[in-house]
Amino acid sequence: MAKLSTVTFTGKSGTKYDFNVYPWGTSFKKDYDAVYFITRRTEKPDGGYSHTRIYVGQTEDLSTRFDNHHKQACFDKHKKNCVCVHREDDEDTRLDIEQDLIDNYEPPCNGEDD
Repeated sequence: MAKLSTVTFTGKSGTKYDFNVYPWGTSFKKDYDAVYFITRRTEKPDGGYSHTRIYVGQTEDLSTRFDNHHKQACFDKHKKNCVCVHREDDEDTRLDIEQDLIDNYEPPCNGEDD
């Protein structure tokens, strides 16, 4: 896993979550439990990077989550190039974090049917 950087996303609750940023296509180890954000990372004119938030989800196995993902067409449409990962072993906590982030950002692919 070639980590690019870290980024912090804030839930509607105000809770801040730190994510490791990886390029799209990164292979993750088996049984890697996480909340993930699909983003388009672009360089800012003054330096640094920004993330356009596309989709947030959670999984108990990041190694297989993107194989035939049901939102792949939407990811492509929004020109995804990164997956941001917040490691979390507890499923209930992952679901809570996922919903907190969806409620704050309303990512386009969380609302689209494609």
